Order: sequence, then structure tokens, then C-alpha cells
Amino acid sequence: GEVWRARDLKLKREVAIKILPDEFSRDPDRVARFQREAEVLASLNHPNIAAIYDVREANGSRFLVLELVEGETLAERVKRGPIPIDESLSIAKSICEALEAAHEKGIIHRDLKLANVKITPEGKVKVLDFGLAKQIRTADTQGMAETMLTEPGSAMGTIAYMSPEQARGQPVDARSDLWSLGVVLYEMVTASMPFDGPATAIVFD
Repeated sequence: GEVWRARDLKLKREVAIKILPDEFSRDPDRVARFQREAEVLASLNHPNIAAIYDVREANGSRFLVLELVEGETLAERVKRGPIPIDESLSIAKSICEALEAAHEKGIIHRDLKLANVKITPEGKVKVLDFGLAKQIRTADTQGMAETMLTEPGSAMGTIAYMSPEQARGQPVDARSDLWSLGVVLYEMVTASMPFDGPATAIVFD
């Protein structure tokens, strides 16, 4: 969906509005995914996760009302060069705490990447965009989840950050987010990707 900066006239605060495009509003699967994102965010209350305030429908458009996170994304920050090790580890620790809060509720993000992490002007780390997040079943005796809610064989996410299992469309659990976190940390300290190439198939390989 498109994200807009907006003004909440009732509570007099700046917010972010994430709008589901009109063509997707007629797709039951897209609408269900949009609703799940709202439910996932509503179940998470953590200082390192951008909050949701409301989910609404007006004039045939569906939208989320989200916390407006000021600052720059890690992707924007890395464009200026590698982030020093100490700073990278501090950022990674905050991301870990956000993921831990999600994983404890059986939620995997599935699209962790530099563009989905923001650093506020005060230095606070916020993980954004749970649009591909999934609630997974109760963990088994090994503490690992059993399934995703999408059909087998469908790969969802951003290729360069996907774990091999996610790229193959196989069932994934919390470990897939940890793989993505490893890629994020590598990119923060080197300003380059561990797996890169001119085409998706090459990155996949």
C-alpha cells in the first residue's frame, strides 16, 4: 500500500496512513492480508516496533492509521557508508528485542531489511512494515514453528534478505528472521550485500 503523512484532527498528532490500493480492495486475499497486518500490529506493544492506532474504511478505501516514525531508514543511512561496529551492534540489539517480542507471540516478520528499520532523530530504533508477517502455530518440542499461512511453494519477501527456506517457498519459523537480521547486520557494517547479483535468479542461487 501507499503510505502518507497525515494529521489526526481529533487527537492533534501527526500519523502515517497506509492505504490499500483500490484494485487490491476488490481482492479478498489482499484485504485479508491487510486485516492480518492490522491484527498483528495490534497484538504487539514494544518500543522498537511502530505502533498501530486504527484500521478504517472510507469511501471504499481501506487504510491503517500508524505511528509516524520520523528519521531515516537504515537503507538511507548505509548509502552514506558503513555504520561503525559499535553503532551497528546497538542497532542490531534493538532489532533483536523487537523480533523477540514478535516471536514470543508466534509472529514472524518475513520482510526484515534495511528499508524496514528506521532510526529516529533521538536514536530510537523502530521496526516497520509487518505487511508480510505471519502468525505461526504453537511451537513444537524443539521450540520451532510448523507452518506459514500462505500456500506451499510461494516465496514472499525481498530476495536478497530471504533465508534459503523462505526463498524456496518452504515453511519457515523464527530462524528465517534471524537469517534476515544477519544480512542486515552484514550490510550495516560493510555497506554491501552478502548475496548480490544482477538478476533475481543469481541471488537465489
